Amino acid sequence: MGKIIRHTIIWTGAGLGLFMITMFVTIYLLGPPDLNNQPITIYDDEGEVLVALYPDGQTTWQQLDEINPTLIEATLVMEDRRFYQHGGLDLKRVGGAMLENIRHGRLKEGASTISQQYARNLYLSHERTWTRKLKEAFYALRLEWFYDKDTILEGYFNTIYYGHGIYGAEAASQFYFGKSTDALSNAEIALLVAIPNRPNANSPIDHIQQAKQEQHRVIRRLVDEEILSDTEGYLASIEQFEIVGEQETDPHIGYIADYVINEAKSILGQNQLDGYQLYTTFNAKDQQALSKAVLQHINKDELQVGAITADPNIGAIKAIIGGVNYQESPFNRAIQAKRMLGSTFKPILYYTALENGFTAATTLVSEPTFFQFNDGTSYAPGNFNQAYAQDSVTLAQALALSDNIYAIKTQLFLTPERVVEQSRMLGITSELDPVPSLALGTSSVSVLELLTAYSHFANGGYQVRPFSVTRVESAEGEIIYQHSIERREQVLDPQQTFILNQLLTGMFDPNLSSYLSVTGGSISEELSGDYAGKSGSTPSDHWMIGYSPELIVAVWTGYDDNRNLEQTQAAKLIWRDAIEAGHSQGSDAFTVPPGIVAAYIDPSSGKLSSEHCPVSRLMFFVEGTEPKQYCQIHDQ
Repeated sequence: MGKIIRHTIIWTGAGLGLFMITMFVTIYLLGPPDLNNQPITIYDDEGEVLVALYPDGQTTWQQLDEINPTLIEATLVMEDRRFYQHGGLDLKRVGGAMLENIRHGRLKEGASTISQQYARNLYLSHERTWTRKLKEAFYALRLEWFYDKDTILEGYFNTIYYGHGIYGAEAASQFYFGKSTDALSNAEIALLVAIPNRPNANSPIDHIQQAKQEQHRVIRRLVDEEILSDTEGYLASIEQFEIVGEQETDPHIGYIADYVINEAKSILGQNQLDGYQLYTTFNAKDQQALSKAVLQHINKDELQVGAITADPNIGAIKAIIGGVNYQESPFNRAIQAKRMLGSTFKPILYYTALENGFTAATTLVSEPTFFQFNDGTSYAPGNFNQAYAQDSVTLAQALALSDNIYAIKTQLFLTPERVVEQSRMLGITSELDPVPSLALGTSSVSVLELLTAYSHFANGGYQVRPFSVTRVESAEGEIIYQHSIERREQVLDPQQTFILNQLLTGMFDPNLSSYLSVTGGSISEELSGDYAGKSGSTPSDHWMIGYSPELIVAVWTGYDDNRNLEQTQAAKLIWRDAIEAGHSQGSDAFTVPPGIVAAYIDPSSGKLSSEHCPVSRLMFFVEGTEPKQYCQIHDQ
């Protein structure tokens, strides 16, 4: 009898040994299991995490060193005390659980380590079967073989289920308590630790008494393990706290994520970015300021917005808003939508004019005009409220007041084809119809295209292309892309660019108001800097774009269905708040290139202002093109 038992033990041991060898050889040959739920992490321009999310955008990811350390300790105590000692399976717990399950004749006790639970979250269902438990153990061993403990623990904290459709400790902390894990009290930590054991039954929203019982059980255990002192445990047990039960999400962060991920995919020529680290040009303060402005000034039902803040010198995008709320509509109106420009197209027209002989003091007559063309067509544009000077006006005043007659006459002198050609040089790729109304912005482009065009003006005439991704690292930390700043090419005349920038400050100068008001008069007194800018409107679109040498902000507002807009200042107010927030330390003046002279000009006659002129505006000219005669129309 003893011989049979001895042989049985030998053969059983041999069988187990062969099984273990086979299993470990299999694990080795299979290689590391894919952590296919690794987040894409997006960083701002200071290297701080802007957002970390799964590829499908469903859940926020938090790195291990950002999770409350007491929450980590409490979870390890309750779920897996020997996590950092075992190799994936806690054999002592497994043995006890097996005996308990055999005694009950069913799978009752789990004894799953954190590694096993993470494996289940990644690869398996939650059914209670022996087959699933074996698979769970196998995957846990594979995880432990190929990944370090902190990687596994971080993955666990970001995939564990907390009920109510919430996965991950950070998302659960925000949902239940309205704050990040690093702000949780001991009482809140204990409750959060208690939930995953039975997420539905322990929900503090649906079963508050049961949840509190489990919370007190956790507190007692933490005191026993000396994670909390007796006093801390007592205070935690009597603490009153509020259950929020709402997900706090940035309504605009999805637009950033989509834009950055799409740019990275385009750079790399691939769609798979799981676990990638994307470093960007986005600035948290600029993004917060733009988001705050949108939330404050877009308060009409269904009114939408598209806005971008950028550095015009290198094209680095600092903030982006694609709509009022990403969760309600992920369509990015700053990138994907193309809307009629209105008068924001005029600076492109007038830069072309400056390069072709116009100056700030060039005069044309502003009056109702019927244009008849050789092909038999005609065109009769009008000014806002049908207001006209009925006299000559300078380019400077026409631009500040957004005079349509002046713009049409200028374009007919230049030809629409020449203006289209200039637009292409400035980065506008959308279709532009070379027709007379092009001067009034009847073609449609995106916010990004318009911002690109104006960035050429803001930076003194250098080629610029917008971008947001500065570096890409793979899931293994390998740098696979690094953005390089190319040597800037001068594509615009620096003198005429400077002159245009000065002309575009005129929209905020109430001294230029005459037969029409300057288009920026409603916000001019609230601006601390000397910005250049232009507004524009069509029946269904309102635009505002403006800049300093350091920062440019472009804003569009309107309805997705192109219905007519009521008179609203939303675009200008959003722009005002965003540009001011971006210049809290003040802004630099536009650099004056060589060969520029300044003179005080009467904005109506275009001649040097005399002591009798009621309005005198400082204007800039290429040396030799400035007016030589003094205005005499006001002498009497």
